[in-house]
Parts: sequence; C-alpha cells; structure tokens
Amino acid sequence: MHRSIPFYCLVLLVFVSSCGINKSSFVVKDIDTYVLENKEKISVNDSLFFKGKSSFRKNRFGQWELIAFGNNPRDLGNNIGHLTETQLIQQEEIFLSKIDKMVPSKLKQYLLRKFLAFYNRDLHKYIQEEYKAEMYGVSRYASNDSEKFASKYAMSLYLHSAHDLGHALQDLALVGCSSFASWGENTADGGLIIGRNFDFYLNDDFAKEKIIAFVQPEKGYKYMSVSWAGMIGVMSGMNDQGLTVTINAGKSNIPLLAKTPISLVSREILQYAATLEEAIAIAKQKEVFVSESLMIGSAIDNSAVLIEISPKNFGVYRVDNNSQLICSNHFQSKAYKNDDRNTAHISNSHSKYRYDRMVELLEGEIMTPEKAVGILRNKEGLLDKKIGYGNEKSLNQLLAHHAIVFQPHKKTVWVSSNPYQLGAFTAYNLDSVFSNYKTQKASVSMEALRIKKDPFLFSDAYKMYEQYRKEKRNLAAIILENKYYPIEKINNFILLNPSYWESYYLVGCYYYNKKQYQAALDMFTAALDREITTVPNRKEIEKYIKKIKRRLHDS
Repeated sequence: MHRSIPFYCLVLLVFVSSCGINKSSFVVKDIDTYVLENKEKISVNDSLFFKGKSSFRKNRFGQWELIAFGNNPRDLGNNIGHLTETQLIQQEEIFLSKIDKMVPSKLKQYLLRKFLAFYNRDLHKYIQEEYKAEMYGVSRYASNDSEKFASKYAMSLYLHSAHDLGHALQDLALVGCSSFASWGENTADGGLIIGRNFDFYLNDDFAKEKIIAFVQPEKGYKYMSVSWAGMIGVMSGMNDQGLTVTINAGKSNIPLLAKTPISLVSREILQYAATLEEAIAIAKQKEVFVSESLMIGSAIDNSAVLIEISPKNFGVYRVDNNSQLICSNHFQSKAYKNDDRNTAHISNSHSKYRYDRMVELLEGEIMTPEKAVGILRNKEGLLDKKIGYGNEKSLNQLLAHHAIVFQPHKKTVWVSSNPYQLGAFTAYNLDSVFSNYKTQKASVSMEALRIKKDPFLFSDAYKMYEQYRKEKRNLAAIILENKYYPIEKINNFILLNPSYWESYYLVGCYYYNKKQYQAALDMFTAALDREITTVPNRKEIEKYIKKIKRRLHDS
C-alpha cells in the first residue's frame, strides 16, 4: 500500500491554501446538441434489461454483460446509465460509505468537499468533450445522495480521478497489479497472449458487481473493457482491431492538481488506436497527474510494449530480441533509469519480487490462455516458497477486482469471475458479440472456451483464508481499542494463515499494547522469519524488537 502524509492533513492543507478561489463550473460544451434517442428501458427480469439496441444481463457466473450503443456520446452515456442504474447507485454507496468511514466528522467532510472542488478545479479542461458528454449521460442516473459532495456530473468526474488518487493517497486503494505478454516462439501458435491481474481494492463489495462492457461509440473502434458501473474509462480492454490496454500503477508523488485520469487515456487509446505507434502517439499528447505503466498489445504488430507515463516524464519500453514482456509496478525504460523515486520503489516495494516471480513462471513456457490463467492464480513466492495467503508479493494476492487474458489475433478474451481470480474465466469473442447482438437473448460468452474454477476454491486452505480475513479485521479493531483477545483465539488466528508474516505481526502488536513484551518479541521475531512484503514493513518490525529489548533489559 502506498504511504503518504495523512489524508486529513492533505485535505486541510489544500483547503487552507485554496481560500478565495472560486469553485469551478464543470460545463459540457453544447450538451443540448447531443440528441437522445430516449428508448424505453425494458426489464425482462432482475438479470436482463434492454434499451433499444443496448442490453444488460447477468450471466450464471455473476458477471454483468453490457452491450452498449449510442448515436452520440451523450446518448451512449444515457443508455449505459439507464441500464446500469441499480449498480451505479450501489457503487456510489460503496464509495460514499468508504468516505464516511475514513472521514466520520461532518466538519472534515465539509473540508473534503472543499478539497475536491479545489483539487479538481481544472479537471474538465483535460477531458475530451465526448467523454464529458458520455459521463454527463451516465451521471443522470446517479444517486441523489452523491450531491452532498458535488453535483451528479461533477461527482462522476471526481470518481474518474479516484483511481489515480488511490495511487498516491493513503488508504484509498491497494494497488499491486501484475501483467505479462508472450508471443512468437513463446506461444503455441505464435500469436500474442496477454495476462493481467487488476489489484485495485476498495472493499469486498466493490468487486461483486463487475461489468464486462462491449461498447460501440459513435466514432472510433468498438471495444470491450472490464470495470464497474459509472466508469467510462478503461482499466483492462481490447478493441475490434486486436489492440489491448492494461494499466499498472507506478510510484507517484502526491499530485497537487487533477489532470487527465489515466483510465481516460487508456480509453482513448482503445477507441482510436489500432497499432502500437498509434497508441504511443495518443499517450504522448496527454498530461497526467500520476505515474502509470500502460501495457499495449497489438494483433497487427504481434507484439507488446510498455508506455511509461508520469507528470514530468515519458518513456516507451520495448524488448529487443525477445518475445516476452513483463510488468509489475516499476518503470523499465531508459527515460526512468535515473529516476530516484522509481529506484527507491524497486528497492523498497514488492514490485520487483512479483516481477521476478513472473520471470520464473514464464521461463520455458509455451503460453496458452489456460497457462496464463494458471500464472495469474499463482499464490506462492519465489522458488514456490509458501509466503502466506494474501501476501502482496504473490501474483494472486486474493483481492483482485478482476483478472483477464487476451488473445488479440483471435479477438478473444477471458475474464475472471468471483471470488478474486478463482472463479471461472468466461470467454468472449469481439467479432461474435458485435455481429450477433440482435439475436443474443442469453449470455454472449463462449461456453466451449470457458476455463474452469481454481480447485483451490474448494480447499480447506481457502476456507481458512476467508476466516483469517474476517478475524484479521476483528483483531485489528481489538488492537486499536486495546481490548482483550483470548489466548485460544490467538493460537487459532495464527493457524489460519501460518506462513504469512502479518499473522505474527498483528499478534505481536496485540501483546505489545498489553505490555506482554516477551510474547510480543517472540511474535515479531517469528514475523521476521517469514517473507515480509516491503522494506518499510521489515523496518517497522525491527523497530518494535529494538524497543522491546531495551524494555526487557531495563526491567
């Protein structure tokens, strides 16, 4: 998790410095020129809806499949918003409840509103008119509750920058995405295969209603993407030319002004680029406010590159004399060779560890979609070491919003179903979806290509991990409130996830608060024997141990 100055302090600092600045007016230029088709929404049942040519259905794996058309951007947004209205309101409630939990004080919520207005004051200047019009169309179906922070439309703009803010601000998100691409001699048919885990975590409910969207905009290429209601940007997607985009967070400073949200950069690439060079040209024109790696795959080029973009730098990383590309959360291009933040991030975070694990797993493999899914589901550390379930050093951290596999030259994509990457990967072919939408009354997935659920899902280890997650939240609350935790519960808690350093660390913190220093020392020492996620985590434990040893010596 990225560490920064406390969120409240940032809000207060920005609010104080913004006194006297007028609130921006978010205007969609000539919005009334976008004519709405205003087709009736037809509800067949609670899992199937139609609106003109557009449709919205839930498949048997719990994934929502959206097929969206529009005569213009506002019309497209209106159709999407109307069809996904229930999910849009649910997702907003999740965001707003997160804010209420982080900022329970009404005064601080007032400061937060002021911060959002100031921070995003120029956001609309960096977003294309067509995307603003589409967001405006979607936002008409948002909850009225969101207006306590901003107008529905302004709130839609804010939420499109939330992913970027999550890279830099404490506690908004956990971001540790991993992706890889293989082609040429490294795949069974020589064609490109790309796999990625999108480890953007808000809470358990956030990923439940994921949407697999197939979109035909007024201009540009048809495309698919995986995200959530209200999000018109792209986190993972492929267009009908076989060009793919996935985004991986880089190390960022705390941005002082919102500019182009990275999801809208990737959306524009997906909508208007067919080749690697076209994608690079689009990205090069953009002003962003966080650092990000965009893995771009192209069926036309039968290759993949990394576009590494940040507020003050731009680089492109290509692999020479190789047909394999790996990306975690650090930059690799020459443009960032001497970047101090990137160098420190490689040394201190879990990004390099996951990168090395992908190198291990890809070595000598002739990649297929099934093998790609197997790699994305991998839960072990380097050399297959047991490092504990949920460890951020593993490729499968058991928290992903989604995992996805692309086969661009066949226009085929596989998308994970809940939970995490463990559910079935449903398969879709873009040509089939867009050419047969009129006749499709059931799921648009290709049953014959579906990849089965991970057997781990049916294991005792999985059940214990789920219990561990619940008990971890309980123990964290007990530590915070300095309450009593029975010894039998402590022993059981450790046994739920015995290879994970955090199990011992949390118990160590409990004993430390209770001034049971020898017991705390034993737990912290045991944590050091496990694979600790980051250098700061290790230093924190070592600091505890030094304090305890001094106390024991003095006593």
